[in-house]
Amino acid sequence: MAMRDPILTFTRFLSTNARWLGGGMLLTFFSSIGQTFFIASFAGDIRADFDLTHGGFGMIYMLATLGSAATLVLIGRVADEYAVVKVAGGLIILLAASAVLMATARNVVILLIAIYFLRLFGQGMMTHTAMVAMGRWFVIERGRAVSITTTGHQLGEGILPLLVVSLLAMTSWRNAWLLAAMALLLIALPLSYWWLRVPRTPSRQDRDNQERGRQWTRAQVLRDAPFWIVCIGVLAPAFIGTAVFFHQVHLGELKGWAPGVIASSFAVMSITSVVVGLVTGQLIDRFSARLLLPFFLLPLACGCVVLSVAENPLSMSVFMFLLGCSFGVSNAVFGAIWPEVYGTRHLGAVRSVVSAAMVFASALGPGLTGWLIDLGISFEWQLLVMSAYCVVTMMVLFPVSRTLRQRQWPLPV
Repeated sequence: MAMRDPILTFTRFLSTNARWLGGGMLLTFFSSIGQTFFIASFAGDIRADFDLTHGGFGMIYMLATLGSAATLVLIGRVADEYAVVKVAGGLIILLAASAVLMATARNVVILLIAIYFLRLFGQGMMTHTAMVAMGRWFVIERGRAVSITTTGHQLGEGILPLLVVSLLAMTSWRNAWLLAAMALLLIALPLSYWWLRVPRTPSRQDRDNQERGRQWTRAQVLRDAPFWIVCIGVLAPAFIGTAVFFHQVHLGELKGWAPGVIASSFAVMSITSVVVGLVTGQLIDRFSARLLLPFFLLPLACGCVVLSVAENPLSMSVFMFLLGCSFGVSNAVFGAIWPEVYGTRHLGAVRSVVSAAMVFASALGPGLTGWLIDLGISFEWQLLVMSAYCVVTMMVLFPVSRTLRQRQWPLPV
């Protein structure tokens, strides 16, 4: 009976909140069209079409993503000011237009602009909107809501790379982007309206819990030292995951792996992320996100070492398993920790800074690593440095986690 109770509770939670959870998953899944792993699937064709080196394409990608990060800080607060269904609908239309621009780009300037919009409306705002909605709509079961919503990312990472490989075998990379735009308009847009048009009203107990804590403004959060230390931890998965995804073609050539090795390994990461994320969501609701904060970097540190030194094609799946563990924990923790620590009233404005930091890290990854590759510094050696960064950051996060757990919602002055 003790084993069945959590399962029955979880099943009841899913059935009661299916429309809102489905809407959140929809946004995170279709944010994939602006995610690095999706864009990088076309890296070989794009570099050939525009005659770009690894470093050249990486620099374009970095500039576009840095621009999207800066813009995200400015527009992220719209999630506080407008209904989720309106924000989601507008983002889907804009993301579809960005995909069309990508398909029709004929020079480097248009390519840069297209990537800028894909990163802003896809990875940035679609994910940001989904996480703000879950953080505000759920309180007692926030960990579960966030972990379920983030499975949209894992579904995208598991399904879309193989789909892209299949599409590129049948048609041009430009036609594949047009198909992505059609999917957004014909599938994502009507479903988002259907699922999100009625906002979730938290229960009275949820509302009481929301109102009990202090509500930090963005200005107050930016003066809080632990916030910036946690953001340092946020950077690691975004930087490392994006760097590996972006240079997947180069990595395959470096290791002598067949093209399907890396594409098929995304499924390993996706399944692992989903399972670990759901378990983490349950743990967050029981113990708090603050307690789990330091642990997400350990598997990532180990994965970087494996990918650096191993040559066997199975090592890519081992890396993706460890990356999936890290993503599963970090996605759930970073979806729940901000409303848990800083409240929900200004969540969109606060989380826009975090989202921008993640986008900044995902910009820096391809640009910096691509530049180092062009200088002759091997990507394998860079992975060892990334592993060391994870270990050092994890050690710093332990005392920060303890500080946040001891904090009783103080309002900074």
